[in-house]
Amino acid sequence: MRSTLSSRHSRAIKGLTTLVLGTLVLSGCASFSPDGGFDTVRETTRARIGADAQWARSDEARKEIDTRVTELLAKPLAAEDAVQVAIYNNRGLRAAFYDLGISEAEMVQAGRLPNPHFSMLRTSRAESGVREFKIEQVLTFNLFALITMPLAVEVEKRNFAQTQRMTALEVARLASETRKAYFGAIAAEESVRYLRKVRQAAEAGAGLARKMAEVGNFNRLQQAREQGFYASAALDLARAEQASIAARERLTKLLGLPSPQAIRLPERLPDLPKLPDELPAVEQTALDQRLDLQAVRLETEALAKNLGLTQATRFINVLEFGPARVLEGTRDSGYKRGYEVSFELPIFDFGGSKVAKAEAIYGQAVERAAEAAINARSEVREAYSAYRNSFDIAKHYRDEIVPLNKRIAEENLLRYNGMLIGVFDLLADARSQISSVNSYIESLRDYWIAQSDLQMALIGKPSLAAAARTSPASTGRPDH
Repeated sequence: MRSTLSSRHSRAIKGLTTLVLGTLVLSGCASFSPDGGFDTVRETTRARIGADAQWARSDEARKEIDTRVTELLAKPLAAEDAVQVAIYNNRGLRAAFYDLGISEAEMVQAGRLPNPHFSMLRTSRAESGVREFKIEQVLTFNLFALITMPLAVEVEKRNFAQTQRMTALEVARLASETRKAYFGAIAAEESVRYLRKVRQAAEAGAGLARKMAEVGNFNRLQQAREQGFYASAALDLARAEQASIAARERLTKLLGLPSPQAIRLPERLPDLPKLPDELPAVEQTALDQRLDLQAVRLETEALAKNLGLTQATRFINVLEFGPARVLEGTRDSGYKRGYEVSFELPIFDFGGSKVAKAEAIYGQAVERAAEAAINARSEVREAYSAYRNSFDIAKHYRDEIVPLNKRIAEENLLRYNGMLIGVFDLLADARSQISSVNSYIESLRDYWIAQSDLQMALIGKPSLAAAARTSPASTGRPDH
């Protein structure tokens, strides 16, 4: 009988040993990668926005990045350079990169068996001059964690892949916001320069009207109109200067710089291209490529796997097994060897509420995934429409309105030289020409911002918003 028990005990211990060794092999596969999962983010960034992403996790890497940022800032920034500086230097993006480390740690943790539990009971008493002992020693392993480990690892792998896509999406979002801030800052500074010219012309007109009114050659109504236009021009310039400061500060924050003085911008916006991009399958392209939709799909798949894990642990979620030995009597009486099994009894809670909650969460995720796809189609349509319309508007200003105002100014200059019109008509047309050029600058800014929104709409959710005009449009004539 003792031999039979010993044989059973040996088989149980051997089975446990095999199980534990298998677990160690499985958990050994779950380890940290050298790049922390960042290579996928870097490749996605290069493919989608043509920029390089670096995760500086050491002092040497940070110094290299700082050197590269200094080199880019040493010259007037192009749009691509501004994006690169932001990706290198934005502290919020650097913080987002650590989401990869958090997610990878959770994935690795899911692939490792919980530590074994060791428990010991020791009691003794002296009876008839002899001390008797009761000693129990038990080493148990969580077998249930081993059984469910493959499913848990699969869930965390999907979560990690989702984190990688969301991190790449954060890079793309920062790039888009930087491009928009970059074009906004250049346009704001251009507007300030042109509105200064408008104010100078208005100031000259107001001064001349005042002198003519003093000698009785100008009535008070005409003088008041000229003075009112000068006051409006001065107010528009003050607003434009404040808008320029705000635009540059916004760009400074996105670039992660301590001062706007570190930024050197070109004097002009890039020229309007000859033709806009034609994207006949823009909706399908967005559905196939958008990182946020890929992340939503991965989240839904992970929840589906998690639902299977919840159903697997519905009745029992604790199962521990391990060798045990017990000594009863004197020290030399020897240990009794065996094993201990502990598990949860589903008497009061059969796990129904846990499964119902998991099913509800999964159903919610499915509906949100469908909503995300619908919203993505709408967002990309809206972004493409804004892109085409802004191109047409800027082209109309460039090809029609600005040349027309220029021809009018040239003709009026000839008429003024022939003494057919007065100086106030000439000043009004000069102001009108300057204002039309300023309006073209704003329309060109809106085009480049709309292009950035379209690029973002093909990658992830864009921040679609109408561009705020730097200053109100003006006809340049005080009597209008």
